[in-house]
Amino acid sequence: MAQAGFRVTGRVQGVGFRWWTRSLATELGLTGAVRNLADGSVAVHARGSDAQLAELRARLAKGPPGARVTDVESVPFEAEDIREGEFDILR
Repeated sequence: MAQAGFRVTGRVQGVGFRWWTRSLATELGLTGAVRNLADGSVAVHARGSDAQLAELRARLAKGPPGARVTDVESVPFEAEDIREGEFDILR
């Protein structure tokens, strides 16, 4: 199982980005977590196949309606707070 971390920047808080990401990850069959960061970005940490993670990254770059994504940066994967078999929204 592969794993990846992403930091999504732009207008990504206050637009339902975390809820949309959880729905997308569930649709793709991924486990992991999403959270807002203090700098206004969103962190996404996910586990799945390479193909699933590539699709996640591509769709994160577009975002949900109302969002305006400017960048999706790869960051180190963080396993803390990730429950096996779940994709959680963290505070």
